[in-house]
Amino acid sequence: MHRVFFVGAGPGDPELITIKGKRLLDEADVVVYAGSLVNPKLLEGLKAELYDSASMNLDETTQILVNAVRNGKRVVRLHTGDTSFYSAINEQIERLRENQIDYEVVPGVSSALAGAAVLGQELTIPEISQTVIFTRLEGRTPVPEKEKLSKLASSNSTMVIFLSVGLIDRVCEELIKGGYNPQTEVVVIEKATWQEQRLVRGSIETIAQLVREAGIKKTALIYVGETLKASRAALGKASKLYDPDFSHGFREGKS
Repeated sequence: MHRVFFVGAGPGDPELITIKGKRLLDEADVVVYAGSLVNPKLLEGLKAELYDSASMNLDETTQILVNAVRNGKRVVRLHTGDTSFYSAINEQIERLRENQIDYEVVPGVSSALAGAAVLGQELTIPEISQTVIFTRLEGRTPVPEKEKLSKLASSNSTMVIFLSVGLIDRVCEELIKGGYNPQTEVVVIEKATWQEQRLVRGSIETIAQLVREAGIKKTALIYVGETLKASRAALGKASKLYDPDFSHGFREGKS
């Protein structure tokens, strides 16, 4: 019996899907895709039956996946970005297990990483931040009390905030409440790597107004932290990896 392949489609640019993901799409007989987010160019030329899950519930998508596998078809469940967070694959996998259907997860390029590439920088800069937090503000979907944005903000590390740009004022309030300086760098990237991509840069105290003026209401990530200065100015911070005086297993330092 075949299995269901959960495939990360990447952030938007159709060339940012993995080679394996593209091969599975080309070979598939059935593709259930997140129509509100997946770039339609990824679906062009496929031989598969296509099902847009945007208007479906879990019961409906499960029925399509299970029936297709039991009918001997090759099946891809195509999600945007990477499947490891905010993808809702867990509840789908539980349903497949209940139906004794095998599955495999194929990772993709997260929009969080694509946004860093758009900025042209690392999110971890020596002596500034060595931690990146991926999180979201509580909305209709609750978050655990210990993971409230204000509590996570107390680390002052680099933060990538998903699914929250429509609540940007509350985001900024929570960041300041948690201990970020109001002047801390913030970048909002809408639809990273899509042709419609937009970028707004400001600080915690200015970004909400800038986002409203730009009319950005969804499909955007909020990047927070002093590391973001690296995309517009030299910070003078370097790792030990290429330090001529630093020895490691592949090179003897000069000192």
